[in-house]
Amino acid sequence: MAEIEETVNRIRNHKSVQGLLICNAEGKIIRNNFQSNPVKESIAKNIPQLAIKARNTIRDLDPSNDLTFLRIRSRDYEVMAAPDKEFVLIVIQDTKVEKKEGEP
Repeated sequence: MAEIEETVNRIRNHKSVQGLLICNAEGKIIRNNFQSNPVKESIAKNIPQLAIKARNTIRDLDPSNDLTFLRIRSRDYEVMAAPDKEFVLIVIQDTKVEKKEGEP
């Protein structure tokens, strides 16, 4: 459990991360660090559904394959989702935050 906490804190403390959600497949929020309620509710509702549709598409193309990560980039934000059997980890990142020289 400590390893999970360490990973979540490392992601959450990255300067470009605007929010982190962990929710179930139905969109019920289990853990979050968002300030804005309407945004997190919308993300928690829509991204797991999108991940399920993407997973089904991948399986239709190749039944032996599976979706491990979903990345969607808009002009202002990047949504990254890592679906698992029971949960979906969703990270919202601000694309306008500039990287410092030498950062990955």
